[in-house]
Amino acid sequence: MARSKIPNPLERRHLLERDLPAAQALALAESYLELERPLEAVAFLVLAEADEKLAELVELAVEAGDAFLLKSLADVRRVQVDADAWSRLAAAAEAAGKETYEALARRQFQRAEE
Repeated sequence: MARSKIPNPLERRHLLERDLPAAQALALAESYLELERPLEAVAFLVLAEADEKLAELVELAVEAGDAFLLKSLADVRRVQVDADAWSRLAAAAEAAGKETYEALARRQFQRAEE
């Protein structure tokens, strides 16, 4: 069986606690993204200071209706998500049958509108 390019959970934690070179952190993030595991890629993108990639993930989260990923990205980027993004995410979550994410996105939309 071929070994995965991503670390196991314990190795991942140890890597995140070390001072990784940006190139290595970016390579690990790309490995997670290739396996469609964007949430796990976020911490490595932050270490790599890959702001452009983080911004791309914001749009991916909106299109996928993934409120948890969007909230995580907003937290690490220290930005507020605007009402339009929450509205679009709620619609995508509804279309995908992600009721919990839809409800969360609608609550966040209302807060952003206030």
